Amino acid sequence: MDNHTDDHRKLEQNTARQIIWTSTHGFQGWTCSQCDWNYPIPTFLNDPDARTAYDRLAAAKFRDHKCAEHSSRQGSPDDADSFTPRIRKLVTQGFKPKDAVELFLQEVALEYRNQPKVLAQAKSDAEDFLRRVRAGLI
Repeated sequence: MDNHTDDHRKLEQNTARQIIWTSTHGFQGWTCSQCDWNYPIPTFLNDPDARTAYDRLAAAKFRDHKCAEHSSRQGSPDDADSFTPRIRKLVTQGFKPKDAVELFLQEVALEYRNQPKVLAQAKSDAEDFLRRVRAGLI
């Protein structure tokens, strides 16, 4: 009976975690919701087909990782700099992904109107978000 409890606990731990796309000024890639496992996107990976292959590889690596081998997730100060959660929040509030991205880009244009690098990063993150939605990854 004790073995059944251990199996249930292991199943619960494996199903509770999720792979999350994280995009901040200092990091862009996949992370685990339960631990500090991450799979950063290679620099200059711009081709959509290459990014799709990268996403499949990241998903396989995520399934194979063991949270116990990584420190637990503490929440990074860089999370506040990420644009993806802002878009996700709009989607959870009922906006269609495309409308959420448009609204988000308008907000960022007002907030960061004199910072072209931030605007370019926001646009890149928004396009990548839509690509991932179309591919069924988000």
